[in-house]
Amino acid sequence: MELIVDFSSDLTNEKYNKFIDTLYENNHLENYIKKVLELEEIKSDRPLYLSLLLTDNRNIQVINREYRDKDAPTDVISFAYHETEDFNIGPYDTLGDIIISLERVEEQASEYNHSFEREFYYVLTHGILHILGYDHIEEEDKKIMREREEAILFSFGYTRDYK
Repeated sequence: MELIVDFSSDLTNEKYNKFIDTLYENNHLENYIKKVLELEEIKSDRPLYLSLLLTDNRNIQVINREYRDKDAPTDVISFAYHETEDFNIGPYDTLGDIIISLERVEEQASEYNHSFEREFYYVLTHGILHILGYDHIEEEDKKIMREREEAILFSFGYTRDYK
């Protein structure tokens, strides 16, 4: 499977930028996303395209307010292109956009007593699953989504006690 990840960040925090550098090492981020798509049995004859923006609470709050009518920061926002009429834009099958607040990831890692890395991959996995059509509005759907998240994270060694 060919995957193109359009990865960007508007962060200037040195600590976050060091983490972002690790995502680039050995294509770690792209390989993680590709493996999640394989675990979800996503196949395509064309290259898959996904955009990922890492930002802070202030910027994600603006997006959350504009697109979801929620005036608060959140950890991740996903825009799934399969929900639009045509996600075959150009030479790609465009999956969608994922926006993650690393500031919120850090807060949640502390709150849930996880490592920053584990919480980041949880939030990324959550965003990917939303793009693939999973949701958690209904209790049964939430259970299914949580089980998939935990199974995917476990396959990478990210358990709830991962520090």
